[in-house]
Amino acid sequence: MSRQQGEPFGSWLARQLRRAELTQAQLAEQIPVTRAAVSAWVNDRAEPRPETQRRIAEILGTDPASIYNRTDVASDSPLRWHHRAAHLDGGREYGNPAAFAFDADLSMLTREATQNSLDERYDPTKPVRVRYTLHELTGENLDAFLDAIHWPALRKHYTRAAAAEQKVSRSLQAALDDLDRKKSLTLLKIDDYNASGLTGDEYDDGRFAAVVRRQLDSHKNSNGAGGSYGLGKVTLWAASRFSLVLINSTLSEPHEGHVERRVIGRLDLPWREVDGEAYAGPGWFGQADTEPGRKNVSRSWWADRQTVADLHLERVTDEPGTSFLIVGAHDASGATESLHDMHEKLVQSLADGFWAAMIGGRNGGPLLEASVVTMRNGRVFIEEERVDPRKTHAALSRAFQAYLDGETVDELTSSTQVARADVRLVVPPRRDAVGERKKGAEHDAVLLVTPAEDGDEQVNQVICMRGTRMTIMARRPRELPLGATRFHAVLLAGSATGHETDDVELAEQFLRASEPPEHDRWDHTEELTSMYARGSLSRLREFRAEIDAAVRRLVGRRVATPGEGPAALRELLKLDGFGASGRRAQGFPTVRSVRAHVDDTGAWNVMVDLKLPEADDPWLLTPVAKFDVRSGGRPAVTWKELVATENCLRENDNLVIEPGVRSASFSGITDPATHPVSSSLARLIIDLQKARGGAA
Repeated sequence: MSRQQGEPFGSWLARQLRRAELTQAQLAEQIPVTRAAVSAWVNDRAEPRPETQRRIAEILGTDPASIYNRTDVASDSPLRWHHRAAHLDGGREYGNPAAFAFDADLSMLTREATQNSLDERYDPTKPVRVRYTLHELTGENLDAFLDAIHWPALRKHYTRAAAAEQKVSRSLQAALDDLDRKKSLTLLKIDDYNASGLTGDEYDDGRFAAVVRRQLDSHKNSNGAGGSYGLGKVTLWAASRFSLVLINSTLSEPHEGHVERRVIGRLDLPWREVDGEAYAGPGWFGQADTEPGRKNVSRSWWADRQTVADLHLERVTDEPGTSFLIVGAHDASGATESLHDMHEKLVQSLADGFWAAMIGGRNGGPLLEASVVTMRNGRVFIEEERVDPRKTHAALSRAFQAYLDGETVDELTSSTQVARADVRLVVPPRRDAVGERKKGAEHDAVLLVTPAEDGDEQVNQVICMRGTRMTIMARRPRELPLGATRFHAVLLAGSATGHETDDVELAEQFLRASEPPEHDRWDHTEELTSMYARGSLSRLREFRAEIDAAVRRLVGRRVATPGEGPAALRELLKLDGFGASGRRAQGFPTVRSVRAHVDDTGAWNVMVDLKLPEADDPWLLTPVAKFDVRSGGRPAVTWKELVATENCLRENDNLVIEPGVRSASFSGITDPATHPVSSSLARLIIDLQKARGGAA
């Protein structure tokens, strides 16, 4: 890093003196010059002549080029672990409480880590690129890595921390036992590129200190930032069975004359006592600091390429960004048992959380690119897989693409169209608002709706997002009309709309304040009620009602889809029983929507979505298919097939729905052999009856 790129001589010299453990007086004596002259250099009031600089280089054991390039003198200080001493008042923490704010599974990890990367996007004309690398180490590869992180010195701390009778301690003991028995270790490296990197001072305010030194320090600068609690980074440590993360950052702006390979490690352990000394919890892996007052604290260092390789922290380009290596990565949900399972879950989680951020339009590319690769002892085990949202979320991707390209319509008339409607959000004023902002503001969020295909899953939901287009929540609109078009929908609010009006910033602040640490809903939070004027919760309820109303307007008229049959045939279908009239029946199941057609065999094929009220007991419902013939009673026909498709179970000819479930779906095919007349000559009635033993 040359002087033209910015580091003053004085700050460089002061750092080299600390690293060499030389005082200003000692340097002055060896040159020789006066102490006042050295003080003037260190404080950038003056700069030494070239011949004096050569003498300084000689004293420091380097060459003049190091002064010109502001290169640090090689330090003799070895890498070491520094563990925070126990509190003098006797207080103890048996784990990091922030780690329990989230589920420590891979889906939550990808959500929080990728959101943080998006929030730190550096060049706004290019996407952030994230790369997840699973790496299993065994044999010599494992031994080499453990040596690189000074495992023998760490093992004593883990053994003592695992000996306590606490939740975290028991988990640590299980991790140690597995390492000893299986002789294998799984690493997960999360690289981001075109991000800011961990810039800033080692201890003072900045990105580095916020991530490495502090808790609950969000340090987010962008208006559309996803996080606001400073908790998301904790998922990195929570996803490690050893609560250990190593970090390598390439900076977007120089620090101490460097931008590449700023490396440090951090662990979070419970209180422990080792060799007669008590330790509070966290520890750091780095070089001993030489600053007065911080002697022996382990600080970050500018690593060489070999050290970075030994720590499995290599980066594939020199673009700014950060690599986090999770040591002993695991999926606490228990849903994954192999590297293949973990690989697939990472890909799916990235697609679910960030599909919209990966879509670009005619006038701009995507915000994000993501991939996953799996290694075993340095060799590719599962090829790198680029996350493609069009494979996993085809209809939603098509809808968002149409919005970006300006190809939406006002009303759905075919199964491939995307309809758009504006949804009003009234942003209440903040309690500290002054001037015009005391009145609050109105923000037009954007609703996009497109018809679903017959085989689509997770339909009739609105995916809500803001900011950098991370999925916040999926919600089902209320009181959809009977026979409404099955659909996929996206709600864009705040910065996700792509608008740049004044109300966008206000909407972002309001919605972000309404999100809990998980950022998975817009609802009551302490920040919302303390920062905004009375009525903020009502504004959120009104917003949800506006979303539901807009959906009903767009899907209320049935859109014809291939294979569904003529309208005259669809009119032959009728539902009876609970909620059959489409009116709200308080305390009883009601029908959200129904789809049906007659197949080539003459059988009725029906799919029914139900809405259920709160109940203390399970619902036990019996769907009965009847023909509404022109005269006489309504003969029942037999189900050839009855399937519980969502949130319910089939027991004999009944559907069992657990207490607390608010929506369920089932499908059925009638047996043509039991039809009293041809399907075209009678209406089909689905009589939804309460079976004996069901909820009252």
